[in-house]
Amino acid sequence: MGRLFWKFFLSILLAQIAATVAIGGAVWLKNREADKARQPDLDMGPPAELAIESAAATLRHGGTDALRELLENMDRHRVFAVDEQGKELLGRIVKPNSLAEARLLLEKGDERAVRRLTTPDGQRYILFLPAHERQRGPLGGDARPLIAGAGLPMPGAQREFGGERPPPPPDSSSQPPPDGPGGPDGPRPRFQPLTPFIPLAAAVLASLVFAALLAWYFARPIRSLRQAFEAASGGDLAPRFAQLGLKGGDELSDLGRDFDRMTGRLRSLMDAQTRLMHDVSHELRSPLARLQAAIGLANQQPEKMLASMERIERESIRMDKLVGELLTLARLESGALDEGKEDIDMAELLGQLLDDAQFEAATHGRRLEQHGEGAVIILGKPDLLARAIENVVRNAIKHSPLGETVVVEMETDAEQLRVRVLDRGPGVAAQDLAAIFQPFYRSEGTQKDVEGHGLGLAIAQQVVQQHGGTISAANRDGGGLRVEIALPLA
Repeated sequence: MGRLFWKFFLSILLAQIAATVAIGGAVWLKNREADKARQPDLDMGPPAELAIESAAATLRHGGTDALRELLENMDRHRVFAVDEQGKELLGRIVKPNSLAEARLLLEKGDERAVRRLTTPDGQRYILFLPAHERQRGPLGGDARPLIAGAGLPMPGAQREFGGERPPPPPDSSSQPPPDGPGGPDGPRPRFQPLTPFIPLAAAVLASLVFAALLAWYFARPIRSLRQAFEAASGGDLAPRFAQLGLKGGDELSDLGRDFDRMTGRLRSLMDAQTRLMHDVSHELRSPLARLQAAIGLANQQPEKMLASMERIERESIRMDKLVGELLTLARLESGALDEGKEDIDMAELLGQLLDDAQFEAATHGRRLEQHGEGAVIILGKPDLLARAIENVVRNAIKHSPLGETVVVEMETDAEQLRVRVLDRGPGVAAQDLAAIFQPFYRSEGTQKDVEGHGLGLAIAQQVVQQHGGTISAANRDGGGLRVEIALPLA
């Protein structure tokens, strides 16, 4: 695993841990507050109010002894009676929170769930029902039949059953409360301190798994890309990511495919450079050999010195022309001639160019015809553009048989100027139509006595492309070649 893997892994893991800790802490605080204020300390429901009202009436009319007897017989809603000293009438333990809440309600004048009464002997009591203070009888049921909701013994109950306690009625009051120890109004389960750590541990585990998957997802293609760079630095430019079958549409997959395209382009450029060096050395070897032969002949036969000097001059001119074309092609391929463009009147440029070409064609026993007009303005370099079109026209003249006619057609529309050069030469094989624009390329039908180095069409293609145009070649019906140049208007 690389360093980037661990950076992704630890960063995502720490982010997930921080998020889970924050969420767990928020849940814990929320549950803690909810546990503190889950419900009031006093029962304030309608049954509690009825039981307190019954106890208050008993205390007013029967005194303390009657209230004590009533409270002893209460089972479900056992009202507390607390004196001024905080002692409960039956000696039960009183929670301070319940007593404090009862006194607070009395101060507010709310007597729904609390009463303050004074007995005939001057003793003052506070009557209230603490929350969840529903106690059951010794047999698990109610101690006596109760008046609904009040907890008071029913009149005549003792006489009806001969002083024996009646059996509990077969209703839901004799069954255990369904909602826990305190019934539906019983205490909720208190918050367990380990509860928030369970989702926290689950979140950390999930973060660990997903962080590992995400880090592996990023590290795998990057590791492959690093190996590809190492291989490329060693000279191996073979495509690699295409072999891995990366079909995803994410940025890393696109980067891999871009790398393959880059290495493919570099490989083609290196192959072209190697081929160019081979072709240049081959083209230079022949005139150099002829130069050496002419010099040797001049040394051996001084009487033929003049003929040898003429041969040396011709070969020197040919080599100079070859080197000049190579320099022009190199400058065009490097883009060094992009600046300094100007408006070109194509009618004037084509008129001068075709006049010269017609004179050359007549000299070599061919004819030249011009169809259409090119009265448009094009932005570019006039000398380079004239050289590109002249190379195409002279190439057609050289490859046309004696007595044939080379036709130059010019057509203009709203966006482009099209110049077509048509000859009746041997043509080019269909699979080689795109290759004729490569440097030093010679088709199989080219006559060996035709002068040239195979750089004219390559230079023409570079010039046309730098002017934003296109150049293409196609075979004509009946034999010959058609080369079309399309240039955008200014």
